[in-house]
Amino acid sequence: MKPTNTKWIFLFILALIWGSSFILILKGLDGLTPIQLGALRIAFAGVFTLLIGFRKLSQIPRNQWKIIALTGLLGNFFPAFLFAMGETKINSSVSAVLNSLTPLNTLMLGLLVFGFHYHKRQILGVFVGFLGSCLLVFCGNAEHGESNYSYAILLVVATMCYGTNVNLVKKYLSNLNPLTIAAGNFAVMIVPAFLILGFTGFFDIIHQAEVSKAAVYVMILGVMGTGVSNILFYRLIQISSPVFATSVTYLIPIVAFFWGFLNDERLTMVQILGGLVILAGVYLSSKK
Repeated sequence: MKPTNTKWIFLFILALIWGSSFILILKGLDGLTPIQLGALRIAFAGVFTLLIGFRKLSQIPRNQWKIIALTGLLGNFFPAFLFAMGETKINSSVSAVLNSLTPLNTLMLGLLVFGFHYHKRQILGVFVGFLGSCLLVFCGNAEHGESNYSYAILLVVATMCYGTNVNLVKKYLSNLNPLTIAAGNFAVMIVPAFLILGFTGFFDIIHQAEVSKAAVYVMILGVMGTGVSNILFYRLIQISSPVFATSVTYLIPIVAFFWGFLNDERLTMVQILGGLVILAGVYLSSKK
């Protein structure tokens, strides 16, 4: 299959997986704290990835382990907790739209930190996307109080982590197999994840029906939304570009809106406008 066709297939599969992640986070919070959810998501993803990729760890050169650890923390560990905390105050549909800031942050960090080339239209996209995020954040703040603003910032920080991760993988890890990168990531993260679960008392309450049900949602989230998707995403970065790979966030809100609608979530007209402005910015930023 031609690389051009492959990258589009990967893009749509990732959109379906990640677009469903936000409602799974919401369901998981109905029984778990945000910290427990984030740690359990990493734990499930880590067990799955290491079961199929443990032998790949020997392929990681010693001098690349620092980058592997950093991409694991920025691409998975910190965002898992940030999104879980954010969705305690922000509905899953809005979270998906704020996640669309990832390509803009990827571009901005690529320009300012990693030395990638840029075009005027892409810079315009950054500003348009920023305007859309302001509409979403301040609209939610007006309706839900100051807490909504601060929790939205958590999601924006998570997209900056994603943007940094994508640039690091493209610049420093293109020589490694995607499963090798993912296995290295979770080899670093899995022990801290289980320690957090222990310290937060998760293993003492897992027998409770509400917690067990939430854990099933997080298992699906961890295996599919983090484990499988990571491998696909790293491959997509390698066969395309950082901005194209993160343009999966064009499609994620569509899937998330569908699940949110089924879950009786509703958006205001200003929030819808903010989401459309963000997607317009993402589109402009991906054009050359």
